[in-house]
Amino acid sequence: MTAPNPETAGPAPAKPLHRRVANRILHLLARFAPGATSLRPWLHRMRGVRVGAGVFIGEDVYVDNEHPEAIEIGERVQISIRAVIIAHTRGAGRVIIGKEAFVGPGAILVCGANRVLKIGEGAVIGAGSVVTRSVPPRLYVAPAAPQPMARVRVPLPAAKTMDEFAAGLEPLPQQKRSD
Repeated sequence: MTAPNPETAGPAPAKPLHRRVANRILHLLARFAPGATSLRPWLHRMRGVRVGAGVFIGEDVYVDNEHPEAIEIGERVQISIRAVIIAHTRGAGRVIIGKEAFVGPGAILVCGANRVLKIGEGAVIGAGSVVTRSVPPRLYVAPAAPQPMARVRVPLPAAKTMDEFAAGLEPLPQQKRSD
């Protein structure tokens, strides 16, 4: 019998209730327990996540509750505080993080049903990035830098309504680009 192909696999069979409850309890412990290189990786292994040696998992990292077995974390990976790894949207997919990759604070990795999201070996995912497509090895990806949009004449906490706040926004003059 051949192994199922994650690219064409159908919906995963439902897990028993006791396994789903155990996954959530272990996950809650892993999110807030000490031990970024010891206890947290061990707790995720207990949930079914494949975790390599020397992995660092920061505090409050969310690793898929419904399909933890669909996540693989390579050796010496670092996952920063409050990162989110989701291996399912409308069905299980698979997330593979290559060895020595770095996932920055608040980064979100999201994989769709019957797909594989790969973060290549040595890749760096910048803080606040939202990744929905595979990232090649040794590539640095980061969200675009915030851009000034308007001058605020009525601070949002002081505005009585959103309309008052919006009316108080003053467009910025177009800036000349220095190419």
